[in-house]
Amino acid sequence: MTDLPASSAPLTAHGADPLSGRFATPGDPAISLRAVLLAALTVGTSSFTRLRLSADVQRCIAGLRQLGVSIETSGPQTQVTGLGVAGLLKPEAPLQAGPSATSLAMLLGLLAPYGFATALRAEPAVSKGIDPELLEGLTAIGARLERRGKSGLTLHGACLPLPLQLNLVTPAEATKTALLLAGLQLAGDSQLHQAMVTRDHTEKLLAAFGANITVTPDADDGGGVTIRLAGLPELTPQAISVPGDPSAAAFAIVAALIIKGSDVVVENVLINPLRTGLIDTLLEMGGNIQFLNQRETAGEYIADLRVRSSWLKGVRVDPRHLESMRDDMAMLAVAAAFAEGETVIHTGAAAPSGDPWERLAAGLRANKVKLRQEPGSLTIAGDGKVAGGGKVDCQDDPVMAMSFAVLGLASRHKVTIENVGPMADSFPDFVAAMTALGGRFPPSKGR
Repeated sequence: MTDLPASSAPLTAHGADPLSGRFATPGDPAISLRAVLLAALTVGTSSFTRLRLSADVQRCIAGLRQLGVSIETSGPQTQVTGLGVAGLLKPEAPLQAGPSATSLAMLLGLLAPYGFATALRAEPAVSKGIDPELLEGLTAIGARLERRGKSGLTLHGACLPLPLQLNLVTPAEATKTALLLAGLQLAGDSQLHQAMVTRDHTEKLLAAFGANITVTPDADDGGGVTIRLAGLPELTPQAISVPGDPSAAAFAIVAALIIKGSDVVVENVLINPLRTGLIDTLLEMGGNIQFLNQRETAGEYIADLRVRSSWLKGVRVDPRHLESMRDDMAMLAVAAAFAEGETVIHTGAAAPSGDPWERLAAGLRANKVKLRQEPGSLTIAGDGKVAGGGKVDCQDDPVMAMSFAVLGLASRHKVTIENVGPMADSFPDFVAAMTALGGRFPPSKGR
């Protein structure tokens, strides 16, 4: 197996054999994070396999340990022994959110109902940029957030917390989850209305752990939902095999589609319809993808996908579909580069410029892919093959790095990807997993 290069060395990809075998999809980081947080509020021990120890998950695990929760990892198994709903302990040292707005939001929501003060640390931009709707929710509960310098925060928990009744006009999924974690630990029923649907992993996991939660679509079919959650339940510990991350599965799926003669089974893929936008689009493009062994775990549906090389055709991607593939735009662009005809990605009012659009466009152009950027759209003109031969500076974007590695496996000339260090945190087994299928990552000359 091939290891990742040292962080200072580029990664080169070229000359894959027809891919074959099985690709073990790593666990989904969003579900991993929410499962650990909810397990901390049970009485008893929950067990997880394939838990994805992403940076956010590790930060929240460290914070939960400071709050008295026992968390042990042995091989593929992680066990979390919770303290019950509203049973967390006052930390003796500041909780660390680092550069992550998600970690900070989760910790704030988790601790808002507790009548003690908690010190937290986050990078200045994160500390300053907390979602206003999260702040509104914390205030509605009775909590108060105090800023200390550029990176310090003190959360003064609610002494007499009130159930939440809040309308989220511009809902962010992390904000919704944080407020549901708070509402879970408040006496009475909390209600959140979202003007639009967001990813529903938290709601499904709450139900799986035994919470009394209902989700009701708006009567006018305007796309909004109302979430009702009964506070202070007794949650039941769970044993969960974490579904595989569809964004990580995308690397193997697209590679198998564009490398001639490939026939691969991608295992344990989450097929939640709010996360399968890329798979749905690849099917529309003519991708040969079969859903095998469909099953359910913790309210989520998963499947093994058999993927065989295919002649893809260009399509038009409506902005309404982008939310279900927001983490997969680079992989969609790679598939479009190998398709026949134009793929038009309509991005709505937002112009496809700035990070990460500019990095994506620059990488495609460096590898002789024809494209056109206009306000509200990106058009990729494919002709069934890609010349490659370019160097791509991913600027520490691991998804971009892995996406262009897949492009290099199928292009006529090798692709060199620079600044791939963060791949070690995002998907450390990427090169080894793709090599096992038949991918080739030759050493970079001159390094």
